[in-house]
Amino acid sequence: MNNTDILPLRLGVGIILLNNKNKVFVGKRIDNQEGNYWQMPQGGVDKNENFLEAAKRELEEETGVKTIKVIKEIDGWLTYDLPNNLLGKIWGGKYRGQKQKWFIMKFIGKNKEINIKTKHPEFLDWKWIDTKDLPKVAVNFKINIYKKLSKQLAFLNLT
Repeated sequence: MNNTDILPLRLGVGIILLNNKNKVFVGKRIDNQEGNYWQMPQGGVDKNENFLEAAKRELEEETGVKTIKVIKEIDGWLTYDLPNNLLGKIWGGKYRGQKQKWFIMKFIGKNKEINIKTKHPEFLDWKWIDTKDLPKVAVNFKINIYKKLSKQLAFLNLT
C-alpha cells in the first residue's frame, strides 16, 4: 500500500459555463505555465455547503461571473488522482485527488462581467472553446473527466 491509497479524495465541484453560442469557458491556470493547459472553473466544497452553492461561489471567486442560469446537475461523480509529482504539494498534501460534482450553467451576462483578476486569481487568461475541444486543452490527469463531460454535452440539446 502506498500513500495514494491512504489519502482521501477532496470533495469538489466543477462548472461547465456555456455562453449564448454554447461555447465553454476555460481559463489558463496561473500555477501551470509550462504547458498550454486550460480548465473549467472548479474548487472545493466548504463544510456544510451544498454542491450548487459551492459551484456558484467557486464560479464567482474564479471568474467574477454571477449572471447565470443553472441548466443541469450532472449525474454521479467524476474523480481524478493527482500525478505523483503533485502529491503532497497541493491542498497541503491531505488529498490524492478530487471527487467532483459537476454543473452545467448558462452565462446570461455580458463578457465584460468576466473578471479573472480576482482577490485570489487562478487564471492568467480565459477564452470560449467548442465543447468537443475540452479534452484537447486539459492537463493530462484531467483528460478523462473532460472527455466524459464533452460526451455529456454532446447528448444535451443546448439550443
